[in-house]
Amino acid sequence: MASMSENFLKKRTTTKRVIQCSKCSSNIEVPPTAQTIHCRQCNTYILVSIASRSISGNPLVMSKQVTNSGATQPRLNKRALLCGVSYRGLKYRLRGTINDVNRMQQFLTKRFNFPKQSIRILTEDQPKEEDTPTRKNIENALRWLVEGCQSGDSLVFYFSGHGLRQPDFNGDENDGYDETLCPVDFSKEGMILDNDINSIIVKPLPAGVKLHAIIDACHSGTILDLHYIYKIKSNKWEEDVAPSGRPPKGTSGGLAICFSACADSQRAVDTSIFSEKGKHIFARKDMYGAMTTLFIRAVESHSNITYVGILEFMNEECEAMNIRGRCFNRPSLRRMFNRGLLQEPQLSSSKDFDVDEKFEL
Repeated sequence: MASMSENFLKKRTTTKRVIQCSKCSSNIEVPPTAQTIHCRQCNTYILVSIASRSISGNPLVMSKQVTNSGATQPRLNKRALLCGVSYRGLKYRLRGTINDVNRMQQFLTKRFNFPKQSIRILTEDQPKEEDTPTRKNIENALRWLVEGCQSGDSLVFYFSGHGLRQPDFNGDENDGYDETLCPVDFSKEGMILDNDINSIIVKPLPAGVKLHAIIDACHSGTILDLHYIYKIKSNKWEEDVAPSGRPPKGTSGGLAICFSACADSQRAVDTSIFSEKGKHIFARKDMYGAMTTLFIRAVESHSNITYVGILEFMNEECEAMNIRGRCFNRPSLRRMFNRGLLQEPQLSSSKDFDVDEKFEL
């Protein structure tokens, strides 16, 4: 006859772990080593370590996770969502967005030690349908990014794709337009408005949580609808106050920071002018977002770079490319460079923090 301890161990190793989806309350069986689970009922992704309760009513561990061997793993306090939309097969296709996502993933894992299992990627190259950058999938992934976040967490939202504008009907935009991101199916399902992005990933941020958004898209200056915009010419924060007099949109105590490719009225570029030395400057396979390339280059080339240092570096490099482009003899090249790189990267935030602070993720 087996001993009581043996029976207890056998019971522990054979009992299935089931949790409830935090969105639709469906029961989901959790594989032993799973970090993230997918609710097929409502298409929501949930981090196992932040799921609220098992169906037995016992709280699941939030600070650590127990493996089959009995060892514990620390709760992942870094999480990132990387979206790259190429609009494959369409006349407005972008050729650098997949490259951008791959480069950003490598940047986060190698430079800032983001675990690969805490990074979710949405591109048209992903094998699973739920990882295609549709409007529904992007909005679900944004909810996943902030769900259950706690003090000390570092969150990153990266987007490379088209951005547009549409008339503002609720009086919270100074320029009269809402800024938008374009999912792969935006012509059928619509764009994702700055109001929605703010509601999903900015407003819920609790105290002690820091969100960095890096948006390489046209018209993206205020894409998160944050209260403060840093003006590089005057070296100070300015409030982005709604003309309707509505109170500013804030967080729930956390900090949201956004680097964006250009001002709301400007366009960003998908270009090959930053291709590696020795490769043809206009080779399509070497296309990248200018802002993404400059952002990563700024951080990797300066070990202690500050927030304002990144902003200044990107703006100076964009201006240098404009000057260099105007020096070409061929009119077609001058037009391409002048049109493509006339962009001024922006920095916005939910709080007017010290921009001389070292950049960390």
